[in-house]
Amino acid sequence: MATATVLRELRPREFLRDLEIPLAIYADAMDAAAATLPGRRDLMRRHTGYPGFRALHAQQASDGQVVGFAYGFHGQGGQWWYDAVWSALTHAVGRSLAAYWLADCLEVAEVHVDKRHQRSGVGTAMLLALTSGRPEHTTVLSTPDRDSTARRLYRRMGFTDLLTGYSFPGGSPPYALMGAVLPLREPASATDWSLSASPSVS
Repeated sequence: MATATVLRELRPREFLRDLEIPLAIYADAMDAAAATLPGRRDLMRRHTGYPGFRALHAQQASDGQVVGFAYGFHGQGGQWWYDAVWSALTHAVGRSLAAYWLADCLEVAEVHVDKRHQRSGVGTAMLLALTSGRPEHTTVLSTPDRDSTARRLYRRMGFTDLLTGYSFPGGSPPYALMGAVLPLREPASATDWSLSASPSVS
C-alpha cells in the first residue's frame, strides 16, 4: 500500500477547505463519538492559525483518495495543550528540563490513518515528512498511555516518555507525553516516499 501512496503538503486554507476529510479519518481511526466531532472541528480550525502550521495528506496515487493526515505547529505559551503540558512537566521534572523540551518545540497535534491503510507505513512517512526540515530543537506529542502500534512506532523514531499517566485539565483518560530531539530517527522499515514539491493548487 505504501508504494501506491504519496504525500501532499497543504496550505492552511487548503486544509480548512477540505476539513471534513481529516475529520472523518480522525473519527474512523479514533472510534470517536459523533457528539465530539464539532469540538474537534473547531479545534482543527483554530490550530491552522498557530505559528509554523504544517499539514499533510497521504493520498492514493491511483485515485487521489486521502487515507491519512497529519499536522503540527510551533508550540508556545497561550496554547491550551502547551500550557497544560508545561505546567505538568515543570511540576514533575523541574522548570529546566521542561524548558529543554518545550522552549523550542514542534507540537505534533494529529497523525491519523484510515483503519484500512494502517500498518502500511503511512503514519511513519507522514511523521518523518511533517518534522523534516523544521527549525525547532525538539518535537512533542501526547498519546494514550497504553501499549499501541503508534506508541511503539514513536519509540522506534526516537521519542521517549516525558510523563506517563497524565490526565489533561477537565478530565481525560491517561496520556503519555513524549518528546524527541529533531531530526527524528528513521525506522529501519521505513520506505522511500515522495512528497509533493509544492502545496497543491486550489
